[in-house]
Amino acid sequence: MTQVLDGFAALDLHPNILAAVIATGYEEPSAIQLQAIPVILAGHDMIGQAQTGTGKTAAFALPILSRIDVSKRQPQALILAPTRELALQVATAFETYAKQMPGLNVIAVYGGAPMGPQLKAIRNGAQVVVATPGRLVDHLRRDEKVLSTIQHLVLDEADEMLKLGFMDDLEVIFKAMPETRQTVLFSATLPHSIRTIAEKHLRDPKHVRIETKTQTVTAIEQAHLLVHADQKHAAVLRLLEVEEFDALIAFVRTKQATLDLAAVLEARGYKAAALNGDIAQNQRERVIESLKDGRLDIVVATDVAARGLDVPRITHVMNVDMPYDPESYVHRIGRTGRAGRTGRALLLVTPRERRMLQVIERVTGQKVSEVRLPDGQQVLDARIKKLTSSLAPLVADAEASHGELLDRLTAEIGCSPRALAAALLRKATNGQALTLAEVEREQPLVPTSAPRERSERSSERSDRGDSRERRAPVPLAEGRARCRTALGARDGIAAKNLLGAILNEGGLVREAIGRIQVRESFSLVELPEDGLERLLSKLKDTRVGGKPLKLRRYRED
Repeated sequence: MTQVLDGFAALDLHPNILAAVIATGYEEPSAIQLQAIPVILAGHDMIGQAQTGTGKTAAFALPILSRIDVSKRQPQALILAPTRELALQVATAFETYAKQMPGLNVIAVYGGAPMGPQLKAIRNGAQVVVATPGRLVDHLRRDEKVLSTIQHLVLDEADEMLKLGFMDDLEVIFKAMPETRQTVLFSATLPHSIRTIAEKHLRDPKHVRIETKTQTVTAIEQAHLLVHADQKHAAVLRLLEVEEFDALIAFVRTKQATLDLAAVLEARGYKAAALNGDIAQNQRERVIESLKDGRLDIVVATDVAARGLDVPRITHVMNVDMPYDPESYVHRIGRTGRAGRTGRALLLVTPRERRMLQVIERVTGQKVSEVRLPDGQQVLDARIKKLTSSLAPLVADAEASHGELLDRLTAEIGCSPRALAAALLRKATNGQALTLAEVEREQPLVPTSAPRERSERSSERSDRGDSRERRAPVPLAEGRARCRTALGARDGIAAKNLLGAILNEGGLVREAIGRIQVRESFSLVELPEDGLERLLSKLKDTRVGGKPLKLRRYRED
């Protein structure tokens, strides 16, 4: 562990930031952190080429927080992210790393939420602003000086921002900030459009490039379930009914969540305990020993508290809360499936966390299959199976040892052996629901799949003039050809999404693209007639919103 701390200490981070990093449980600096942190701390502009899941959020958050002046109640750092989900993740990470910095405030600014409180938080002096471009431009229309004190700018996943059509918004944002700012750009790929931004807006940038190593966890069976955030406890209880586990560790994000879930499990009769950073070392050791020897079956833990935990009995890991990054996920599920043993890992995913699930699959190189929450019949079958297993060993010599007592009780009570057995079963099962109707009344079933949430693209500002349905195509300008894609408004597509994808993948300048008309079931785009077939060939594998663009020349017959 000393070597690990030396690795972070050698990066010259602010002591309070270093303390927060250690408390967060990072085991060692990642490759992107080792290379990027010194560059950003030194004040250089930087281009970082790294995939999500390599630790890049900490790579820019830690040095930027180290350079923030908490005494100044004004925005000093702006982080731009392509989606609401990523903006929330980045803001949460900043808050985690800034826990030892009293007076530092972080505000997440994104579409789909009221603008008033966001603007008020910025004006009240939030030093770190994490925003999606479209909503930030909306704020600039209300207050053009809102970014006038920014000293550090980070463009996170810049290539995704351009694919989503934020090029024009980015230009507005650049102009609203001081030219003397430090600018850091992270992108998984560096297409022509990204290089153009770098040449125009970055000053003598340093380059950092990290190749992602695929992590494998092949000994562990992985599955995920889609649930709503407020239904997690109900989902956990249903899963525990049907999963055949010896010992299980459930991961949550906060200390309070460990206490809450452990209390729920204890109330349902499980031998469970919480494990978090507030628990004294001697108590932690007692919990682990109890898990090893069978006095406990479930431990609810945070990432930090579970560090170094190695208990052979653990057959299951349940990620009740989504981890902050893929590395944490791999470390969590590695608590099972050790030393050649098999293990099972379950991940609860809320609708807004689908994106992180995709990142986990990409980084680990493995598919995390979707499973459905157990229905009432499955729960009932599992309960009866457990009851059968507990009673079967007792039957062998029960008649010899308790037969006479049975005869006496049935005579004194005046009932049949069947009636007495049923009464004893009722008492032994302590009122547990053991019919299908009772199980289904006991607690509502959690939906087996989560409803689709409105995407960031639809909650951001869009070009209403281009996206409205039109009855007939507008006459073409000279030198342009009209092309058609089967993607339309019903696919959640806006004009700026198509614009961004074509600019990014086609290598065109903005002026080369004419009118974009988004209709319900398709869209029309005006492109240069000269070299059109070559351009369409370049765009043949382009995807927008996860769906193939498939642009074709539109014939108006």
